[in-house]
Amino acid sequence: MSTVSELKASGQIWSLHDQASPGTLLSTGFAELDQLLAGGFPANTVIEIHSPIGIGELRLLLPCLTRPLIHAQLLTFINPPLLIGSQMLQAAGLAVEQVLVLQPATAQDALWAAEQCLKSGCCGAVVLWQSTLSIAQLKRLQLCAQHGMANLFIFRGQQQMQLSLPIALSLQLSPALQGLKVQVLKRRGGRPMAPMLVDMTARWPRLALQNTAANSALVLSHSA
Repeated sequence: MSTVSELKASGQIWSLHDQASPGTLLSTGFAELDQLLAGGFPANTVIEIHSPIGIGELRLLLPCLTRPLIHAQLLTFINPPLLIGSQMLQAAGLAVEQVLVLQPATAQDALWAAEQCLKSGCCGAVVLWQSTLSIAQLKRLQLCAQHGMANLFIFRGQQQMQLSLPIALSLQLSPALQGLKVQVLKRRGGRPMAPMLVDMTARWPRLALQNTAANSALVLSHSA
């Protein structure tokens, strides 16, 4: 059986005193989420996000993903389940010529592509949709992210929550009328937290209009 010190050395558990320094954090672009994460996303590492598909999950990352533009780096999407629209990227301030979308044939090829992008130094961030991930694969990705000074965001389904990975940050998303509910499942130096609402209507006012219309339709259907 592994000792506590061995588990800490392998990165599978952390002490509450192992807080990341403020200089290693990236603002999420949402004040309430920055506060929840004690400053923002950890930099140059792997972040796991459990989310259903099509609930606006990519909106949560868009403010942070504009960061590669500062250094003229690429932003890479690997195996997105839905079309990455150029209009959405441009509206978020992303230059289309700096965006790379890859659709590898296999999950193993997708992991290889993520490793190459991360350690190349050409990519400021990589967003990967990957259902299966082992501890050994995660450690390789973490080393590549550190080497290339890039962030990897991995979207995984809700059903992949059984295996707890030694990861700096793990989030769970669920839909909400004003945006998304975000729950911290795991954070280095922190504890799991209850879900909180990240209101996106200020950045995307059409969300508020759509929700108002949906609520009106619901009221009319009940009154009919």
